[in-house]
Amino acid sequence: MTVIPRYTREKMGTLWSEGHKYETWLQVEILACEAWAEVGEIPREAVELIKKKARIDSKRIDEIERRTKHDVAAFVSQLEETVGEAGKYIHFGLTSYDIVDTALSLRLKQAAEIIITDIDLLMAAIKEKALAHQETPMIGRTHGVHAEPITFGLKMALWYEEMRRHRQRMERARATVSVGKLSGAVGTFANAPPAVEEYVCKKLGLTPAPVSSQVIQRDRHAEFFTTLALLASSIEKFSVEIRHLQRTEVLEAEEPFSEGQKGSSAMPHKRNPVGTENLSGLARLVRGNAVAAMENVPLWHERDISHSSVERIIAPDSTILVDYMLDRFTQIIQGLIVYPERMKKNLDLTKGLVASQQLLSALVRKGVSRSDAYQWVQRNAMQSWSAGEDFRELVQKDKEISRVLTVQEIQGVFDLKIHLKYVKDIYKRVFDAQGT
Repeated sequence: MTVIPRYTREKMGTLWSEGHKYETWLQVEILACEAWAEVGEIPREAVELIKKKARIDSKRIDEIERRTKHDVAAFVSQLEETVGEAGKYIHFGLTSYDIVDTALSLRLKQAAEIIITDIDLLMAAIKEKALAHQETPMIGRTHGVHAEPITFGLKMALWYEEMRRHRQRMERARATVSVGKLSGAVGTFANAPPAVEEYVCKKLGLTPAPVSSQVIQRDRHAEFFTTLALLASSIEKFSVEIRHLQRTEVLEAEEPFSEGQKGSSAMPHKRNPVGTENLSGLARLVRGNAVAAMENVPLWHERDISHSSVERIIAPDSTILVDYMLDRFTQIIQGLIVYPERMKKNLDLTKGLVASQQLLSALVRKGVSRSDAYQWVQRNAMQSWSAGEDFRELVQKDKEISRVLTVQEIQGVFDLKIHLKYVKDIYKRVFDAQGT
């Protein structure tokens, strides 16, 4: 088994810490000073002094903010105190959200990169299970009812392809939010030329927003958080499937259950799907945050502050949650217990009814009208269903069917290989054709 390292929450958590926020703000401020020096508005000696002396003191910022009631103003004041005379050039020609939004874009981009790495790890775990169970037959279910045979590997291949789409979505969302703006209070560059914005964005690996108001437009952020919600919803979809498969009456697959783990404080026999249940619950939070992100899109005129308080919650919460969900589900997939014998037993529960469509098609090929063929097959299927009789035996005894199909042809209808003959072709589409 491929060993996939457990991804910790530390990096994503640090990304949204107060300290890292101030560090990115400082990074933008210093780059803006460099840009001003490039266009000849700030002495280069002052820039070097700022880079040398600028230090962040979170406690002092908090102290100043209690008086100013403005976080960026407090931040700038604290930097001025540490730098001295050259500090007057810090935040020159800028407005608060030139700093805040550009720094937020940088952190969202970094968060997206962590999540893309998480997706890669999960895809690798799913692929391993898909390859191991390519030929493990099980019943496919529609409406929760037995339908026709599939393989457990096909279920994994379906999940793998879905995660590939999420990876592509995250790449697009990363590009969408990877924009910066230093265009001033209403986006007109009245106090700083576009060259300053272009310089800062290039250094940060961001693209200048083609046009902005006081802020980067929040449809970009809404796309990012909606992408996270879609990703969380798929994790819940996979989790719900495992929860169903772990039900005592089914028991075709089961979450890993570690030594010393307890499923219940009262019932020692319990092995509950707590991990996947946890993921189902967390997905609801991520989806709710996506709605909040969409509510942030319609701001007043060139900007109001209603989005700010929302983003302080949903940005760290959604990215940390999705990071955690991907990691936890990867561990579940790696340790997933699969029961092929139980799958075979469940496959045989309906005593051959899963071959009903094959039988219907065989009769139509022989010239029987579809309506007649459907009636012949259904009456035997309903008798098998209600009386628990073997479907194949009933079909073989049916006078109308036996006049059309030979014993060998009826036997062939019930061959499991008919249902699974194109599994390899599906695998080529998923794993070979796209080089993954």
